[in-house]
Amino acid sequence: MSDDGNIPELPATPASHFKLHVLATVAHLIDQAAVGYESAEALLEEFPFLAGYLDELALPEERGPELWPAAIAALESRASGHLPLRALRAEAGLDHRAITLLVAVGLIEEDARFGAFFDAMQGTTALRRPTLGLLNAYWREHDDGGEVRSSVRRLRELGLVQVVNPDAPRTEWVLHPAALLWDAIRGDVPETPAPWLRHRATAQLAVLDKLVIPHALRDSLERVPKLLEAGDARALVVRGPRRNGRRTVVGAVARELGRGLLEVTGLGRPDDERWRAIGPLATLLHAMPLIAVEPGPGETVEIPALGGYTGPIGLVLGRHGGVSGPGAEGALTLALPMPDPYARRRHWEAGLAGNPCTALDTIADRYRMTSGNIRRAAALARSYAALRDADAVELADVRQASRALNRQALDTLATRLDAEGSFTSLATDAETLRDLENVAARCRHRERLDAFVGAALRSQVNAGVRVLFQGPSGTGKTLAAKLLASELGMDLYRVELSSVVSKFIGETEKNLGQIFALAEELDIVLLLDEGDSLLTQRTAVQTSNDRYANLETNYLLQRIESFEGILVITTNAGELIDSAFQRRMDAVVDFRAPEGLERLQIWELHLPDKHAVEASLLRDLAERCPLTGGQIRNAVLHAALLALRAGRELATVHVEAAVQREYRRMGGVYPLPLRPTVEGTRS
Repeated sequence: MSDDGNIPELPATPASHFKLHVLATVAHLIDQAAVGYESAEALLEEFPFLAGYLDELALPEERGPELWPAAIAALESRASGHLPLRALRAEAGLDHRAITLLVAVGLIEEDARFGAFFDAMQGTTALRRPTLGLLNAYWREHDDGGEVRSSVRRLRELGLVQVVNPDAPRTEWVLHPAALLWDAIRGDVPETPAPWLRHRATAQLAVLDKLVIPHALRDSLERVPKLLEAGDARALVVRGPRRNGRRTVVGAVARELGRGLLEVTGLGRPDDERWRAIGPLATLLHAMPLIAVEPGPGETVEIPALGGYTGPIGLVLGRHGGVSGPGAEGALTLALPMPDPYARRRHWEAGLAGNPCTALDTIADRYRMTSGNIRRAAALARSYAALRDADAVELADVRQASRALNRQALDTLATRLDAEGSFTSLATDAETLRDLENVAARCRHRERLDAFVGAALRSQVNAGVRVLFQGPSGTGKTLAAKLLASELGMDLYRVELSSVVSKFIGETEKNLGQIFALAEELDIVLLLDEGDSLLTQRTAVQTSNDRYANLETNYLLQRIESFEGILVITTNAGELIDSAFQRRMDAVVDFRAPEGLERLQIWELHLPDKHAVEASLLRDLAERCPLTGGQIRNAVLHAALLALRAGRELATVHVEAAVQREYRRMGGVYPLPLRPTVEGTRS
């Protein structure tokens, strides 16, 4: 027993604090319910489980209304740590009666026997939860001016209490606690309270001075906790690519403030009912809410005020769009850039977890990935090394790991193209080849280029390389993109415009934005093949379709300009490309239809090492048949099929038949003298 009115003295822990509120609520229910019975004994005879509570309470005969608040205050005075209900009471402006009303609504969650008790008190057999009418009757005082209803209304506004039957008369409203919040009230702290929520305790968060971030950003971050604690700033906005440590940075700030982190994802509209739970839950968990949003260019996400919480808020978003609303007021904004080669090396070292790797400098230089993707790729690379029964991680293991990440993220949005070979396997003129080699050099040195230009130009240079391949169909543009990716040791993904362009307003921009963001984060070569539909000149606005088409074009212009990856766009109609796109290209490579010597080279590159095709036919085809590289490719493939069907080595007759077929497909006339065909060469 304690010295403060015989209320049992419990340890000063969150669980004991919650238990004391439960005992206070049960004592109040017993006192009120006993009024309707001949004696307290009659109540206990009908509900014998209540006797156990009375034995634990050991209440004094003489007790006033301040007994329980005084006992709770005594426990709180001994507590040195966080007490969820105390924090909620203070942050949400709730009094002792409101807290006991909340506990009464949730009693059945702690002891199912209270279901029958509430049914009996309300004269029903099916409710098993308290109604607003019962709470009002049991908690209303003689001079009550509607305070009980007001308290319940406040609990509902905070999302702590919900109504099962909102269409019923108010006195018949059946109330139940929000399961998400009730667990936190009673001291349970699951890591994932809901699919859209994640909680991390203070000890699980990164330490600020151990973050791998630029020195200037670190200096700014070290000042942020004091500004938030003093109320000079209300929120911290961290911008940057996804999987680049944005949440880690906010978590480190939360740790400096002595708080955990409550990560919130998937909330968009401010009228989403789930917003109500965030403030009280953050208060109960003593956590800093981190709200992750990804608005597109020109979009603004409204962040509502978080009721029941007065602490700082963290917001993470990409480079585009913005946030507004009460929850974003007084915000400090910091940008978290992509890691440079030195930072990437440190992330690889941490991700490899002690596994040796002699190619670490090469890997850090070649793979310009976000910090989070580096850590994921490093873990996968260790697994690929283990498959070889080796400890040392090699460049090939990292390449496999990187490709696995790419497939997970991109295979539903784009198509990976095999990229093998070098520019020596491309039959083109010397000028085009020289341009391609310059493009490859620009890609290799894209992170160092700004150090070799003047101050006026430095701010205009980013790590992106934007290239336009233009020329007639079949002249090797797609092949050149594959060879570029191969030269750089990177994966190539082609965007299927049919799956990107949408008839719904704004969807095209979102689809493109997602693809561009992933290409930057994973460091791949992105191929926008035959991008004429999005790159053509803007039109005068005569219809709503013209206006939305121009909006898509304007978005693509902005996104290309800010893109920090390697982008290759191909087009068959360079003369139709909007001049604004041309200006934003770092390089434009022209592909012409091949001349005679180039066509001969293409024939020789496409034919197998062993064949029986007469050299004279190849010379005639190269000189007199102005086919493109793509048409020659089709002809060789068909000739190979004819040879396989005939069971013979690929020979002159097969190539000639295939070229004749190609001319029929084009609707043209084969310019060489016809030779007799043999069995197995019919096309």
